[in-house]
Amino acid sequence: MTDLMAIPPALLYGQLLVGLINGSFYAMMSLGVAVIFGMLRIGNFVHGAQYMLGAFAAWYLLNLPELFPSLDLPAVGYWWALVIVPLVVAAVGALMERLFIRRIYDLDHAYGLLLTVGLAMIIEGLFNVRYGAAGQQYDVPDSLKGAVDLGFMMLPYYRAWVVAAALILCFGTWYLIERTKLGSYLRAATENPELVRAFGINVPRMLMLTYAFGVGLAGLTGVMAAPIYQVGPQMGQSIIITTFAVVVIGGMGSILGAIASGLMMGLAEGLTKVFYPQASTTVIFVIMAVILILRPAGLFGKDTAVHSVADVSSGRAGSILENGPLWFGVLLVVGVVLPYLIFPILAMKILCFALFAMAYNLIFGYVGLLAFGHAAFFGASSYITAQSAAVWGLRPELCVLLGVSASTVIGVLFGWLAIRRQGLYFAMITLALAQIVYFYALQTGWTHGEDGIQSVPRGMLFGLVDLGNSTNIYFVTLAVFLAAFAFIYRIVHSPFGLTLKSIRENPARSTSLGYSTDHFKLIAFTLSAMLSGLAGGLKAIVFQIASLADLHFGASADVLLMTLIGGVGTLLGPVVGAAVLVTLQTKFATSGAWVVVIQGAIFVLCVLFLRKGIIGTLEEILANRGVRRAGGGLESVSPSKESPAEAAR
Repeated sequence: MTDLMAIPPALLYGQLLVGLINGSFYAMMSLGVAVIFGMLRIGNFVHGAQYMLGAFAAWYLLNLPELFPSLDLPAVGYWWALVIVPLVVAAVGALMERLFIRRIYDLDHAYGLLLTVGLAMIIEGLFNVRYGAAGQQYDVPDSLKGAVDLGFMMLPYYRAWVVAAALILCFGTWYLIERTKLGSYLRAATENPELVRAFGINVPRMLMLTYAFGVGLAGLTGVMAAPIYQVGPQMGQSIIITTFAVVVIGGMGSILGAIASGLMMGLAEGLTKVFYPQASTTVIFVIMAVILILRPAGLFGKDTAVHSVADVSSGRAGSILENGPLWFGVLLVVGVVLPYLIFPILAMKILCFALFAMAYNLIFGYVGLLAFGHAAFFGASSYITAQSAAVWGLRPELCVLLGVSASTVIGVLFGWLAIRRQGLYFAMITLALAQIVYFYALQTGWTHGEDGIQSVPRGMLFGLVDLGNSTNIYFVTLAVFLAAFAFIYRIVHSPFGLTLKSIRENPARSTSLGYSTDHFKLIAFTLSAMLSGLAGGLKAIVFQIASLADLHFGASADVLLMTLIGGVGTLLGPVVGAAVLVTLQTKFATSGAWVVVIQGAIFVLCVLFLRKGIIGTLEEILANRGVRRAGGGLESVSPSKESPAEAAR
């Protein structure tokens, strides 16, 4: 840490200014997220991509003569971009709301978050295809170039403008929503749309305009950020996770909380860069964890009930697709012949990620908690396993055991912090906590930064089995996968598993029966983290590498997508989903950023049209066929007095 007396005043004030500028952007971004969540109950994860669209739109307008030389178009400068771009991005948002968002208003909050994750992947992936990782330069407007000497520091005019404009915009928006008749209409439209509609107000249009307004704020923030940061496809990714952490600190849906916490977190980040630079990337997430311990609803949030994701689950105990012993035998046979049908390394990748998906499904499918931070458990175990094998020279079984132990400890800690919340709170808290682990691995020395730990020796299992042999390591991987499959099946069909399902379906009733729901959720979360760690440790030995990709948010998105594709809350779903996604990623591996676009499209399609996944849809078809057959036999005796829905149940 830096000695306080040794800090030059110019450095301190300069970093405070940087923190205030970053805080202004955090406040504006958080304001848009809070408006959309507070009014529409949508966790708008695509907000970062819409921020990026705003920056790119301003860059396009400024470079019209070079981009379209044959049309003889004039360049549109910064000041006009401040007016035009938010309207354009808002119009894109309105179209997005009309085509996609509107379809999931009546569904669980989790669907909105999953849908917007997919839309963000599509938008950012398309810009990656076009521009790659390179950033585009956007110059400060001539009227705001230069700086003023304050005596203790030089204050650039443009940065002073950003802070002033952000404060005016943020508090103006707060006043509009909280203190005007229009704001009262907006709040009423989300709380009691039927009553508002009775007064002749077009509620769907009002909701569309609300979403467009929140999106327009993101576009305006992008324009203001363009002269400070490079305009690039990844700029939205770098701010959206921090934005959600800020929103959680302030309180989900709290307009004032978003503004205040955004500014405070920016200043905290700036001060940390002065006193302890290594912690500057994680300080916001650490503060979030402390705030959640003291005030689970955030600084300005209200402790209101939120929905779980119980309606996502689709497994039926009586279905043949849920027959564990049968499918254990099928998977055993398929696993034995699989390396003779495809490359063994691809087969092992499918098995590792199928294990990861099964672990995730334990908490998402059977407990109903949408987590966004499972990459922390998978990646932490991968790094510890790799370090144990490559540096400490331990045997592979001990290396994996250490990795699993580490992920289990992290799981207990994360679960203790997050388990008291549900829905979007839980998802955002787990995501933010996972970022702490990611940034730690990025900065600490023993993980070797972006290079990761390479050339991990496979060693001798129990001193007897040479894992350097591709056949040996494949069948060891298969054995671990099958053991985990049997273990998860046993958990789900035990009294403990039945209690988890009852908590998922009706937590209030479970509490009234004397069950400590948080206690059961914590145990399930820890088991999920432990099994995720097993998948991560196994992956490090199989592929002989641990890298930042194992800890990145993309790994959490991948395992969630696998579960969605296969079927949330089903026994076979995660296995099928892992096989599908890994095969697609391998097939399109040479397509670069198109892989992200394809994954995003699958996210969107699953949320809109295949919510039960492949296995869940098959179960529904089989169940409906059985109901129709039973219904036909009963009708010949006496007409049924039950409704179709009751008969299906």
